[in-house]
Amino acid sequence: MDWHICSTPFTRMAYPVGSRGVHLLNLLRRFAATAGAVASGAAHAVMHPRESLVELKPGDPAPDFSLPGSDGQTYRLKDLAGRPVVVAWFPKAFTGG
Repeated sequence: MDWHICSTPFTRMAYPVGSRGVHLLNLLRRFAATAGAVASGAAHAVMHPRESLVELKPGDPAPDFSLPGSDGQTYRLKDLAGRPVVVAWFPKAFTGG
């Protein structure tokens, strides 16, 4: 007896391989994902507008801001008025970069 054994297991597919239906379905999925990403980005841009940037020159007073400290407290610049303030940050700290 001569048996022919297929080396690849049988895979059940919803559509025949290579048909136009599969190509169209993949194209529609790609289009839907792209449209969803564009809509999400546009909604984010509308809901979270950028704050205007303040350009300071040497000698200009700093605008009021608040930052979280490493001790868990939030510090506001106006609360530290009259005292020397040093702001130090480490952009890549704790980021793995």
